[in-house]
Amino acid sequence: MARERRTTPGPVSSLAPSVDVSVSRWRTATMVASALAFLELAALLTIGMTHLARSVSASVHEAAVTKVAGPAPAAARHGSGRAILSRADTGVLVLNGNGVAGAAAAGAEQVRRLGYLVASVGNADTRQSRTLVMYRGRFRGEALRLARDVHAPIVTPLDGMTPQELLGAQLVLLLGS
Repeated sequence: MARERRTTPGPVSSLAPSVDVSVSRWRTATMVASALAFLELAALLTIGMTHLARSVSASVHEAAVTKVAGPAPAAARHGSGRAILSRADTGVLVLNGNGVAGAAAAGAEQVRRLGYLVASVGNADTRQSRTLVMYRGRFRGEALRLARDVHAPIVTPLDGMTPQELLGAQLVLLLGS
């Protein structure tokens, strides 16, 4: 009988380094946590930029309205500031600039109750964020009085409307939001 040769296994060598399973799990957990932190940071930055953009947009809009509407009533240099016409003789064109249905009719009713003559009611071509009173010619005093009566923060000379569009009115009350 041939003698069987038995060999005892020696150390097993591998080319791949042995990886500890616990290190691999920690590495995976670290990568997942880092990815979540990055997503949270991106969400917070998006929220912050949106808030900042709204704030800047509001400031720019306010500056543009002030530039277009002109200076505040105290600083305006147009007309004398003394009313020539009585309220009953002052024609007012009431325009809805805020997009709310019926706002011009409600504004016209308020103006009538104050004793003014409402020449007409209509919708403005563009949206307006603030209520303002515009006047033609020498009727700045009447415009200041109407602005005080309806609590309008802006009084400015009329621009962009022809006398035919005014329908005989001296003032335009443009209702904003």
